[in-house]
This record gives sequence, C-alpha cells and structure tokens, in this order.
Amino acid sequence: MAFKNNLIIGILSFSLLGGCAELSLEQALQTGLEVSQALSQNSEQSYSQAIKETLELSSTRAAQSLSEPGGYSSNPAYKIAMPEQLNTITNTLRTFGLNKQVDEIEQLMNQGAEAAATEAKAVFIGAVKQMSISDALGIIQGSNTAATEYFESKTENILRQRYQPIIESHLSKVGFYSEYQSFLTTYNKLPIANKPELDLQQHVLRESLAGLFSQVAKEEALIRQDPIGKGSAFLGSVFGKK
Repeated sequence: MAFKNNLIIGILSFSLLGGCAELSLEQALQTGLEVSQALSQNSEQSYSQAIKETLELSSTRAAQSLSEPGGYSSNPAYKIAMPEQLNTITNTLRTFGLNKQVDEIEQLMNQGAEAAATEAKAVFIGAVKQMSISDALGIIQGSNTAATEYFESKTENILRQRYQPIIESHLSKVGFYSEYQSFLTTYNKLPIANKPELDLQQHVLRESLAGLFSQVAKEEALIRQDPIGKGSAFLGSVFGKK
C-alpha cells in the first residue's frame, strides 16, 4: 500500500515539477517509479546522494566546457591574463615592443588550463565520491550554488595538490616553459626596482581552479532550476522538497 501511494505521489510530483503533457503512460509510470523509490529512501541518504549526483554532473559538464578550445581564453570571465600586480610591468614591456611575447605567454597559459581541464573531471569526481556530508539538508535548502561552495571549502587544498601536476604536464606540452624562461629573462633585465616575484605556474593553477569552481557553480544552479531536465527524476524528487 505504501509503495502504491508513493508511486501515485511520484507521478504527481513529476507533473508538478514540469512533466510534459504528451508523456506516455509507460513513461509516466517509469518516472513515477523512480521518484517513488527516491521518496521511500531514508531522507538523509537521499540528500547526500542528491548532492553527490549534482556535483558529479556539474563537475563533468564544467570540465567538458572548459576543455574546449577557447574554454578559458574566449570567455571573459575565465580568461587567464597576466597577474594584476604585474600590470604596470606588463604595460612597460608592451611599450618596449614586447606585445607578442606577453600575448604568447597568456595564450599558452590558457591553452595549458584548457588541456588540463580534460583531466579535471576525474579529479573532481574522485573527491566527490569521498565526501561525507553531515549537513546535506542545509545544502539542499541553501542557495543555488550551496553544494559547490561547500565542496570548494572542504576540498580546495587537496584538489590543488592533485591538480598541480596535471597543470604542469599540460603547460609543458604546449611549450609554456621555454617561452616562460625567455619572458623571465626579459623580465629580470627590466630596470625597475622592487619587481614582484614572477610565478606564473602557480598563477595558472589558481586561475584555472577558480574558473572550474565558478563553472561548476553555474552548472549546479542550472540543475537546481530544472532538476529533471538538467538532472534526473531522482534529483527532481529531492530538490522539489525545498
């Protein structure tokens, strides 16, 4: 009897969450079955599973998006430029006719980040699977990016350690380091006092991860706004309880 009631509730829930009017009876029953199973599960387990599923989907889509050619360089929000503290020096280099060298360094930084994003999915999903979420209810009822913010606060340091060799490998493949050494030689010769230390490798690591987390947050927001269309019937049943 309880299963039958849950099945009816599941079908009604799907309709309320945006089910299609032309949905066949077989599709409606299948969707209702998925939702009813979610409703029958322990709430805490459901919330935890929903958070993990959302983060896995968001991480996968973010990595795929940013790994495309221009994923970083063509996106004003994510494009990796020279560090802001070097703006004065970068402008000086440009006035000395070194525009091409500066542009080449920036291009290689973005190419390295885009290539590394291909492998980011496995790193992120591995961290998601190891998550232990005790406050899942708060995350479910939180903002559209609550899961990503929680995930970032708990995993940023370990993800940085795991992601660093990936970034280094791909920067090497695109020829960044040889160009960087040439740029560094020019930089060190500049007759400017108190020049800041130039560590572009760490800069790329920071900016590439920041871009990844930002894109994961955007993907999470899309799933919360349309949990069935962008996620699954299970996510629709859980997020629909908010």
